[in-house]
Amino acid sequence: MIFKGSAVALVTPFLETGIDFETLGKLVEYHIENHTDALVVCGTTGEATTMSDDEQLAVIKYVVDKVQKRIPVIAGTGSNDTMHSIYLSQEAERLGVDGLLVITPYYNKTNQSGLKIHFETIAKSVGLPIILYNVPGRTSMNLKPSLVAELAKIDNIVAVKEASGDLAQVAEIARLVPKDFAIYSGNDDSILQLLSVGGSGVISVLANVCPRETHDLVQKFFDGDIEGARELQLGMKPLINALFIEVNPIPVKTAMNLLGFDVGKLRLPLYQMDDKNLEVLKQELVNRGFKL
Repeated sequence: MIFKGSAVALVTPFLETGIDFETLGKLVEYHIENHTDALVVCGTTGEATTMSDDEQLAVIKYVVDKVQKRIPVIAGTGSNDTMHSIYLSQEAERLGVDGLLVITPYYNKTNQSGLKIHFETIAKSVGLPIILYNVPGRTSMNLKPSLVAELAKIDNIVAVKEASGDLAQVAEIARLVPKDFAIYSGNDDSILQLLSVGGSGVISVLANVCPRETHDLVQKFFDGDIEGARELQLGMKPLINALFIEVNPIPVKTAMNLLGFDVGKLRLPLYQMDDKNLEVLKQELVNRGFKL
């Protein structure tokens, strides 16, 4: 298992001229200090699809060098082009990451047979452990439980990030896969529910803003404090709703800037929040105890 607990789907700080590595370094230390269990870089929340390959690999290298094996670093290397994903995966392996997050193809999509060959081909190209990433709301592709079970037979496909929002599907995956195959929540509003059917943790947007609480939610569950975990899940739900009031990562990056992290602008086509939604986000941050 690459990690157990809470991994942050890390935002990427931008300057007008490129990556803001100074702020990125501060974010890395902030998460380690606040008990985040792993870092996921260059994923959806990190705006990887707006980054050049050189930028993406530079971010991966910087974070790996900064972390120095204190916690696992997982790189998003997925693409709708299998060969491009192989290139990014091999480069990330060369740079020293601990694992890869590989999304289902998007836009050109495929069928379930094509999905199987896509992931098999990528897995064979590297020695690193791979987390499958299922988020049908973004890709219009659903990784079915039966296919997850088939892919779990491949030695270095060790986990799935499940962001379908379908807890019945999550339960079916848990029923079909080996016990050592990790299932991570990709939905912050249902971390506890996923843990209850055998999940191993979360890859979290919320953790950008509430790293310690997100870690604690998962840890309390594993420690048997189900009531404590429930209180955290339900207590943070209004903020979670606000962080997804517009497409991710628009609200979370806005929240980070409101809280003084200075992570810079979003890259087009992502754009600033509508005023009405911004007021909702501000209010929920205040309700959660943050000072703006």
